[in-house]
Amino acid sequence: MARYVKDIVLNKPEDFVNFIMQDYLRKNQFVMSEWKGEPAWRAGDGVVEGFKYLKWSYFNGMFHLEAWLKGTTGGEMGLDGVVGVLMKKPYRESLEQLFTVLQQELQVPPQGQHRQEEQQPRPTGVQDQGQQSQPIYVQTTDNTKAATGSLIFGVLSVVLCIIPIAAIILGVLAVSRARMGMGSSQPGKAKAGRILGIVGICLGIILWVLNLLLIF
Repeated sequence: MARYVKDIVLNKPEDFVNFIMQDYLRKNQFVMSEWKGEPAWRAGDGVVEGFKYLKWSYFNGMFHLEAWLKGTTGGEMGLDGVVGVLMKKPYRESLEQLFTVLQQELQVPPQGQHRQEEQQPRPTGVQDQGQQSQPIYVQTTDNTKAATGSLIFGVLSVVLCIIPIAAIILGVLAVSRARMGMGSSQPGKAKAGRILGIVGICLGIILWVLNLLLIF
């Protein structure tokens, strides 16, 4: 299946795009790796969540991104379709949020305005030709919802462990969202959701095996 490809005309300063991308990669725990010989950013555990890959570039105001997942047979898997939807959906949602942030309007604050606190949109500097660099306040990706979602899915996976398939699906959702949530302002929720999700998956598998043994 083909890679997910996105091209956006941004016409934004390069340091703004670099700032947003580095922030996104850090929050989603991407590390520089390679895919079959080509450099690419990678995130995931390769077991429950699977491996996510990403490549991006920015040239002459055009932003280009390629994203894909590692398929079960070792090939590339795009972000469309129902196969592997539990991994595809959260990844696709995080990228859509990234695109929205990249396309935000940039406004230079009036002189004398104080820097905002850390919990407010984070600033970056843009160097205009013939002018000194000024702080620009920008909105970055926010993974707080992912952290909360991870905790909710994790709790449900344990509570519904008597239904093995439900526990496994909810556990996978908890783990996949926990990775994004760890880079939010509420990493504790993401960590708890990941732990509960793993517990739910394990309980679901154990009960599934026990049910099969009872049948045979």
